[in-house]
Amino acid sequence: MSISYPLDFPTQCVRSITIRARSVVGMSASPFTGQQQVYKHPGQWWEAELTFPPMKRADAEEVASFLLKLNGRFGTFLMGDPVNTQPRGVGSGVPVVDGNDQTGNQLNTKGWTPGITGILRAGDWVQLGAGATTRLHKVLDDVDSDSNGEATLTLFPDLRSSPADNAALTITNPKGIWRLSTNDIDYNIQTGQFYGITLACMEAL
Repeated sequence: MSISYPLDFPTQCVRSITIRARSVVGMSASPFTGQQQVYKHPGQWWEAELTFPPMKRADAEEVASFLLKLNGRFGTFLMGDPVNTQPRGVGSGVPVVDGNDQTGNQLNTKGWTPGITGILRAGDWVQLGAGATTRLHKVLDDVDSDSNGEATLTLFPDLRSSPADNAALTITNPKGIWRLSTNDIDYNIQTGQFYGITLACMEAL
């Protein structure tokens, strides 16, 4: 049976996760005055390192098989923040994209419950797209919905493509699409047959 990507992330609990936001910003400084010139390039993406708790073989082999299916950096998988799956904000309504041709770091949305303060809070995750087009963004400012149920979100990373009008916005258990950071796959077996597995990954662009 052929493997279809993106894979679903294993259900085993993660002991710890480090999430890193990457931005491509160039800077040069004068060797005489120290004056700096800074240029923001379009590149922005997520990286992460995850550590699973010590597992017995039954659970560990499921994770190991998931990693082997990825075939190094070839395959992709869906994953969100395993600790923060719910928004800090109220998050009520059925939010969708409001308008075509949106770019940059702001997204107009609609379909929220009207007139809510804190419909989303700074740091909440949102998902755009599904399957191979899944994108994970973080909300940078508190968001209120207006009397029409509309709200503008400021996001990281910037939109890489313009989402379609009325495209769904996922705020509960949102995910992004990832690939491993290396082609090497390893795990260790400790005394008592406990398995230790860690992995590093980056957003699949």
